[in-house]
Amino acid sequence: MTTADARRQLRATDVKRLNRGWRRRTESRLGLLVESVTQPFNVGSIMRSAAAFGVEHLWLAGNATPPTHPGAQKTGLGTERLVPWEPAVPVPDAVRAAREAGFRIVAIELTTDALPLHEAPLDGDVCLAVGGEDHGCSPALLGAADAVAYIPQIGRVGSLNVAVATAIALAETRRREWAR
Repeated sequence: MTTADARRQLRATDVKRLNRGWRRRTESRLGLLVESVTQPFNVGSIMRSAAAFGVEHLWLAGNATPPTHPGAQKTGLGTERLVPWEPAVPVPDAVRAAREAGFRIVAIELTTDALPLHEAPLDGDVCLAVGGEDHGCSPALLGAADAVAYIPQIGRVGSLNVAVATAIALAETRRREWAR
Protein backbone atom coordinates (compact mmCIF):
# COMPACT_ATOMS: atom_id res chain seq x y z
CA MET A 1 0.00 0.00 0.00
CA THR A 2 1.38 3.42 -0.95
CA THR A 3 1.21 6.54 1.20
CA ALA A 4 -1.41 7.99 -1.14
CA ASP A 5 -3.55 4.86 -0.69
CA ALA A 6 -3.38 5.17 3.12
CA ARG A 7 -4.03 8.92 3.14
CA ARG A 8 -7.62 10.02 3.53
CA GLN A 9 -9.42 13.08 4.78
CA LEU A 10 -10.44 12.99 8.42
CA ARG A 11 -14.06 12.36 9.31
CA ALA A 12 -15.85 14.85 11.57
CA THR A 13 -15.27 12.73 14.69
CA ASP A 14 -11.56 12.47 13.85
CA VAL A 15 -11.33 16.25 13.47
CA LYS A 16 -13.01 16.75 16.87
CA ARG A 17 -10.53 14.34 18.47
CA LEU A 18 -7.59 16.11 16.80
CA ASN A 19 -8.81 19.54 17.96
CA ARG A 20 -9.32 18.28 21.54
CA GLY A 21 -5.65 17.29 21.61
CA TRP A 22 -4.57 20.79 20.58
CA ARG A 23 -6.92 22.39 23.12
CA ARG A 24 -5.24 20.35 25.88
CA ARG A 25 -1.89 21.84 24.82
CA THR A 26 -3.26 25.39 25.01
CA GLU A 27 -2.99 27.40 28.22
CA SER A 28 -2.75 31.04 27.16
CA ARG A 29 -5.82 33.15 26.60
CA LEU A 30 -6.22 34.93 23.28
CA GLY A 31 -8.35 38.00 22.64
CA LEU A 32 -8.98 40.05 19.52
CA LEU A 33 -9.74 43.74 19.08
CA VAL A 34 -11.09 44.71 15.66
CA GLU A 35 -11.16 48.43 14.91
CA SER A 36 -13.22 49.89 12.06
CA VAL A 37 -13.24 46.83 9.82
CA THR A 38 -16.31 47.61 7.74
CA GLN A 39 -16.48 44.98 5.01
CA PRO A 40 -18.86 42.21 6.11
CA PHE A 41 -16.78 39.56 4.29
CA ASN A 42 -13.73 40.56 6.33
CA VAL A 43 -15.65 40.58 9.61
CA GLY A 44 -17.09 37.12 8.91
CA SER A 45 -13.67 35.77 7.96
CA ILE A 46 -12.10 37.27 11.08
CA MET A 47 -14.83 35.77 13.26
CA ARG A 48 -14.31 32.35 11.68
CA SER A 49 -10.55 32.52 12.29
CA ALA A 50 -11.19 33.69 15.86
CA ALA A 51 -13.38 30.65 16.47
CA ALA A 52 -10.82 28.31 14.90
CA PHE A 53 -7.94 29.57 17.07
CA GLY A 54 -9.88 29.75 20.33
CA VAL A 55 -10.26 33.49 20.78
CA GLU A 56 -11.87 34.03 24.17
CA HIS A 57 -13.44 37.39 23.38
CA LEU A 58 -13.70 39.77 20.42
CA TRP A 59 -13.96 43.50 21.03
CA LEU A 60 -15.23 45.71 18.22
CA ALA A 61 -14.20 49.36 18.09
CA GLY A 62 -14.82 52.38 15.91
CA ASN A 63 -17.26 51.75 13.10
CA ALA A 64 -16.65 48.00 12.82
CA THR A 65 -19.44 46.03 11.19
CA PRO A 66 -21.10 43.62 13.64
CA PRO A 67 -20.78 39.86 13.04
CA THR A 68 -24.58 39.69 12.82
CA HIS A 69 -24.57 41.54 9.50
CA PRO A 70 -25.99 39.13 6.87
CA GLY A 71 -22.80 39.31 4.78
CA ALA A 72 -20.62 38.61 7.81
CA GLN A 73 -22.85 35.72 8.83
CA LYS A 74 -22.60 34.22 5.35
CA THR A 75 -18.79 34.19 5.53
CA GLY A 76 -18.59 33.38 9.24
CA LEU A 77 -20.88 30.34 8.97
CA GLY A 78 -22.45 30.83 12.38
CA THR A 79 -19.21 31.44 14.29
CA GLU A 80 -20.60 34.66 15.76
CA ARG A 81 -22.32 32.31 18.23
CA LEU A 82 -19.02 30.67 19.23
CA VAL A 83 -16.93 33.72 20.15
CA PRO A 84 -18.32 36.22 22.66
CA TRP A 85 -18.32 39.73 21.19
CA GLU A 86 -19.74 43.14 21.97
CA PRO A 87 -21.08 45.94 19.77
CA ALA A 88 -18.51 48.50 18.62
CA VAL A 89 -17.39 51.11 21.15
CA PRO A 90 -14.73 53.85 21.00
CA VAL A 91 -11.16 52.53 20.91
CA PRO A 92 -10.27 53.61 24.49
CA ASP A 93 -13.29 51.71 25.83
CA ALA A 94 -12.40 48.53 23.90
CA VAL A 95 -8.77 48.71 25.05
CA ARG A 96 -9.89 49.28 28.65
CA ALA A 97 -12.23 46.28 28.50
CA ALA A 98 -9.49 44.03 27.10
CA ARG A 99 -7.03 45.15 29.80
CA GLU A 100 -9.63 44.68 32.55
CA ALA A 101 -10.07 41.13 31.24
CA GLY A 102 -6.34 40.60 31.81
CA PHE A 103 -4.95 40.97 28.29
CA ARG A 104 -1.88 42.79 26.95
CA ILE A 105 -2.54 44.51 23.62
CA VAL A 106 -0.36 43.76 20.58
CA ALA A 107 -1.36 45.71 17.48
CA ILE A 108 -0.66 44.27 14.03
CA GLU A 109 0.49 47.23 11.96
CA LEU A 110 3.41 48.66 10.01
CA THR A 111 5.03 51.28 12.26
CA THR A 112 8.58 52.52 12.79
CA ASP A 113 8.93 50.52 16.02
CA ALA A 114 7.03 47.37 14.99
CA LEU A 115 8.70 44.02 15.55
CA PRO A 116 8.51 41.18 13.05
CA LEU A 117 5.60 38.97 14.13
CA HIS A 118 7.91 36.02 14.87
CA GLU A 119 9.81 38.21 17.40
CA ALA A 120 6.80 39.97 18.97
CA PRO A 121 5.83 39.41 22.62
CA LEU A 122 2.97 36.99 22.02
CA ASP A 123 3.37 34.93 25.19
CA GLY A 124 0.81 34.82 27.97
CA ASP A 125 -2.64 36.33 27.69
CA VAL A 126 -2.56 38.57 24.64
CA CYS A 127 -5.18 40.50 22.71
CA LEU A 128 -4.22 41.07 19.09
CA ALA A 129 -5.52 44.31 17.60
CA VAL A 130 -6.17 44.93 13.91
CA GLY A 131 -7.42 48.00 12.10
CA GLY A 132 -9.63 48.88 9.18
CA GLU A 133 -9.09 47.94 5.56
CA ASP A 134 -7.88 51.31 4.31
CA HIS A 135 -6.09 52.97 7.21
CA GLY A 136 -5.10 50.19 9.59
CA CYS A 137 -4.92 50.82 13.33
CA SER A 138 -5.74 54.35 14.44
CA PRO A 139 -3.20 56.51 16.31
CA ALA A 140 -5.34 56.01 19.45
CA LEU A 141 -5.08 52.22 19.18
CA LEU A 142 -1.36 52.32 18.37
CA GLY A 143 -0.75 54.62 21.33
CA ALA A 144 -2.59 52.28 23.68
CA ALA A 145 -0.87 49.09 22.48
CA ASP A 146 1.79 47.42 24.60
CA ALA A 147 3.63 46.38 21.44
CA VAL A 148 3.26 46.53 17.68
CA ALA A 149 4.13 43.72 15.28
CA TYR A 150 4.14 43.39 11.52
CA ILE A 151 4.00 40.41 9.19
CA PRO A 152 7.21 40.19 7.14
CA GLN A 153 6.55 40.02 3.39
CA ILE A 154 8.99 39.57 0.54
CA GLY A 155 6.70 40.00 -2.44
CA ARG A 156 5.82 43.11 -4.39
CA VAL A 157 2.64 43.74 -2.38
CA GLY A 158 2.94 46.07 0.60
CA SER A 159 0.09 44.77 2.70
CA LEU A 160 -2.35 41.92 3.26
CA ASN A 161 -6.11 41.80 3.48
CA VAL A 162 -7.10 42.45 7.13
CA ALA A 163 -8.82 39.06 7.49
CA VAL A 164 -5.76 37.23 6.13
CA ALA A 165 -3.39 39.23 8.35
CA THR A 166 -5.57 38.46 11.37
CA ALA A 167 -5.53 34.74 10.61
CA ILE A 168 -1.75 34.76 10.22
CA ALA A 169 -1.28 36.61 13.53
CA LEU A 170 -3.68 34.28 15.38
CA ALA A 171 -1.95 31.22 13.95
CA GLU A 172 1.51 32.52 14.87
CA THR A 173 0.38 33.28 18.42
CA ARG A 174 -0.87 29.72 18.90
CA ARG A 175 2.11 28.18 17.06
CA ARG A 176 4.53 29.94 19.37
CA GLU A 177 2.70 28.59 22.42
CA TRP A 178 2.54 25.05 21.05
CA ALA A 179 6.25 25.10 20.09
CA ARG A 180 7.34 25.73 23.68
